[in-house]
This record gives sequence, C-alpha cells and structure tokens, in this order.
Amino acid sequence: MERGNRLVLGGQWLVLLPLLFITAEGAYAHKSDLGGDATATLINHSSMVIQRLQELLQNANASDSTLRIRTTNSDEVKIIHTHQLLLVLQSDVFEGLLENKSVVTLLEPPECAVLIEKFIRYFYCGEISVQLNQAIPLHRLASKYHVLELQKGVADYMKTHLASDSTQGHVVTWYHYALGIGDETLQDSCLKFLAWNLSTVMSSNEWATVSEDLMVSLLQRSDLVLQSELELFTSIEEWVNRNNPNVSIIEKILRSIRYPMIPPSHLFQIQKQSMLLVSYQHFVQDLLFQAFQFHSASPLHLAKYFEVNCSMFIPRNYLSSSWGSQWIINNPARDDRSLSFQSQLGPSNFDSTKKITWNAIFSPRWLPVSLRPVYSESMSGGSPSNRLEDGRPRLVVTSAMSGLDFAGVTFQKTVLIGVRRQQGKVFVKHVYSVHQSTDEVSDFLAQADLQKRTSEYLIDNSLHLHIIIKPIYHSLIKAK
Repeated sequence: MERGNRLVLGGQWLVLLPLLFITAEGAYAHKSDLGGDATATLINHSSMVIQRLQELLQNANASDSTLRIRTTNSDEVKIIHTHQLLLVLQSDVFEGLLENKSVVTLLEPPECAVLIEKFIRYFYCGEISVQLNQAIPLHRLASKYHVLELQKGVADYMKTHLASDSTQGHVVTWYHYALGIGDETLQDSCLKFLAWNLSTVMSSNEWATVSEDLMVSLLQRSDLVLQSELELFTSIEEWVNRNNPNVSIIEKILRSIRYPMIPPSHLFQIQKQSMLLVSYQHFVQDLLFQAFQFHSASPLHLAKYFEVNCSMFIPRNYLSSSWGSQWIINNPARDDRSLSFQSQLGPSNFDSTKKITWNAIFSPRWLPVSLRPVYSESMSGGSPSNRLEDGRPRLVVTSAMSGLDFAGVTFQKTVLIGVRRQQGKVFVKHVYSVHQSTDEVSDFLAQADLQKRTSEYLIDNSLHLHIIIKPIYHSLIKAK
C-alpha cells in the first residue's frame, strides 16, 4: 500500500501470530471453522495482537535476546531488547546468530545503523514505511539478514518510484547499487528509465554522478530519448569536465556520439568551439569526415560505397519537431481522435528539406475482429453480443503519401507514453516501436484503464504521447 513516496509492506507471516498469542480479550477462529453455519462469524483481533507485539518491543517485556548495534567507525552502541522467536520466524541469519546465545553484536554502516530500529520493528508488526533515501540501506539490511519478503518489497518500491521527485536524484545511485548486488531486474529498470528520460537526467544534479561504465552503456543505446544529438554532445562535454575520466574513456565516449545526426553547421561550430574536440579531435577525425560525407551526398549514393546500416547512422529518439510530434489527448476515453504531422525524410542534410506527412488515429475502445459485436436477426433490435467497452486502446500510424517506398530507407515508428509529472516535467514510462510495414502499434496500452481519472497513464485526465519517425538506412549493392 502506497502513501505518497512511502510504502507500507505487510508481512505474510502475521497470520501465524494469533495462534501464538491468544488473549482473554478475544478469540481467534479460522474461516474454515465457520463451515456452513449461518450463525457463525469471524472474530478478528489481529490488530490488537500486532499492537501488543509492538508493546513487547517498545517496553522490552519478556525479552529473551539482546542486539548490540555498533556503527562503523564509531564508538556508539545501540541496545535493542528483542524476542528470539519473532526474529527467527523470518530470518535464518538471526536464527544462526542467536543459536545458544542471548546477546549478539551487529556491526552496521551509519546509514543502516540509523534505520536498525525501524528494521527490527518490521519483525513485530509486518509493515515498514520507506522513503527514497532509505531504500538502499533498508534493502541492504533485508538482504544481509535474509528477510526475503522485505527485500522484494523494497526492490518493488524502487522500481515504482524511479520517477519520484528528489533533490539530488536517486536513479543513478539505485542503478549502481543494483549493479553491485547483481539485481538484474532493478538494474534494467533503472537503465531504461535513464535512457527514456535522458534529457531530464542531463539537466539535473544526477548527471555528474553517472559512472564511466554507465556512461559507456548509455551511449551504445539507440532508444535514448533527448532533444538532439547536439544536446547529448554538449552534456557529455560537461560530464567530462566535471569527472575528468582517463583518456581511454574519453575516446570511447567521443566515438559513441552519432555525428551524422548533427547538422553540418553545428558540426563546424563544435569543431571550433568545443574544447573537448579541440583537445581530442584526433580520436574522431575519421567519424567527423564520414559525417560530412554523409551530409554532402544522397544516402542512396552513399550506401553504394559505405556501410550505412550501423549504429552511427541510426537516429535515437529525438524530440525535436523535425522527427515527429507531441500529442496530448484530453479525455482519451471519450471518442476517437486523429492527428496529422510531418517528419523529415532523413537525417542527412541532403534530405532535411524533404518532408513526409503522417496520419495517426487513436481509438480508446477498439475491438479486434474476433471480438466485435455480432448482431442476430432473431434478437429484437439487433442487440450486440459484445460491448464496445470491452475493447482496448488502439493507435495506428500511416503515411499520407500513397505507396511510400524510398530505396535504401525504411521508417521505424516509435511512440513514447508520458506519465507522472514532477515539477512540471513529464517522464516517459513506456516506449513502443513498430516497423514501417506495420501500421498499428501492437499491445498499445493493453493494461491501461483510461476510464479512470486516477489511471497512472493520465496526467490531469490527458494522455501524453510523442510519436517519433526514425529513418533507417540500408546498405545497397556496393559499387566497384
């Protein structure tokens, strides 16, 4: 159960506790004991039992074990009087530590030591409140002492709070933590969030905390969402100036910039004005020359001589108007909508003035053929056997130009779904991509309930989309 940026986790083991603590104030009955007797009822005093258990911890009543918590690099020692049964119910580590002992010393780093009482309280009541800055230390404690339900609960909290607002940012820190503990699911969730919201990350304090390995990993991706490749280069230069990486990392980073995606006028500008390129241009001289060649000839002609089906010539998810259009659909559950927009034929300067018109159709309750209403002649009024309300959202993107066929180039359609506005910013939650030959975006918002104003996919009862058209070049038969 979420409360703002706080998470409350319920312990499944609590169903066992009333069997262990039965008081004179109430009786406990299993539902299975009720049978079919209409007069039977269930008396539930579990909340009272939980309260009594917390009082045991708070007042140290009937304590049979003591935890001495020492903080790393400190003489401070915190004493907690506990009950062995409640600790070993969820932790085999505590079971081993408390075997034949009544006093155990735990050594914890400061960020974990400050939360140890909150952590131990979880053993007594089965719930815990989590805040952004507490997620990692609580996950460390749950992992160290093998409290598996809490470990999973905190990891789930982190995956669902990637877009939550924090002063210094937290996703980069969570990524590095997930990488260190080998949690590939959390690591992948953080990496996707960073890739799909890179413009926002680059303008935050979090950008400076990106590690060298994470930077290299991000720059290999074609699904980065940002305004332009020039924006990426500018932010990379800022990161290099602040982090001062070694020369080999600088070379890897500079060679990961997709220079053909930068217009020639800006390429000339950064060659003269960027101190990073002035110092290390020899690392990318061949790539810059290739980029100018790319912009000076038609892609069709270039493809006869060079390999263009590689990452250098694949656009990322650029948000500028040349590559697609934003689409905000108010009250999306109301009716069908349509949008027309243009994109440039390709990133080459040779094609920059050539435009392609696209039509997009959104339907909130489309039904596939197999589920569409069937009208029976024998039924009065021809009532349908299926309701339109049973349909799912549909998005179709087609070219307004009949027979769209350009030699050597196809188009990938990418749709971004924006959610969770923080401080006026919209974060990308989902990315859908389909090939030119496919008009409909498959599984589009299949799990979304657009009927509810509280839907996580809506912002002020509006659906925020951004459609991007990415030209992909293909190699042709090489000229001899």
